[in-house]
Amino acid sequence: MSSTGQEPIHAEAEAGTRDEAAAREQARVRAEAAAYRAKNNADRAKARTLTNMFWAMLACLIVVAFLAIVTWRPKSERVRAVEYTAQLQDAKKLAPWVRGPGPMPSGWSATSVEFRAPEQSPITWHLGIVTDKKKYVGVEQSNVTGPTYQSDKLGKTEDDGTSSVAGVVWQRKTLLDRDNEHALVLVGSGVTTIVTGNAGYPALETLAASLR
Repeated sequence: MSSTGQEPIHAEAEAGTRDEAAAREQARVRAEAAAYRAKNNADRAKARTLTNMFWAMLACLIVVAFLAIVTWRPKSERVRAVEYTAQLQDAKKLAPWVRGPGPMPSGWSATSVEFRAPEQSPITWHLGIVTDKKKYVGVEQSNVTGPTYQSDKLGKTEDDGTSSVAGVVWQRKTLLDRDNEHALVLVGSGVTTIVTGNAGYPALETLAASLR
């Protein structure tokens, strides 16, 4: 009889254990489900935030681009011409060998001019010009005939043949340190005359022919 009386007790204990295990499993499932929902909600919120940021930035860029297009105006490059003839005449009084365009080729404008006649230094004359095609040409002169003056003004060069201008032969030079720049060089009577720029040899020859 004793063994028969214990069977209901064991059955009840096993049932209780199963109920506790089922309750723990349900609690674990609910916790995992809650964690999944929380993570999913966070991911969605993050995605919505990034999407909103993207569209907001895109809208800003569109507005900026629109304003740039509306307000943009092409800026024409203005040439600031300078008067050089008076300084040219003054320079000729001290250095009769100084030369300048007479007259200036049509459409060309002088943009810089400088004459230096210090007591113990070489005399130098500079005239910078912009052509009608917005290219640069210039005249450099000095009473120095050695290679140092040419090197100072032109940098490294290589000979590129000759040009005959009004019966006078000028040495052509290609400037190796500058893109698309050339020079005509004439040395004689104690004077070095350089016509240089990026306008090409025809323009340099035109300037050389105008020098008076």
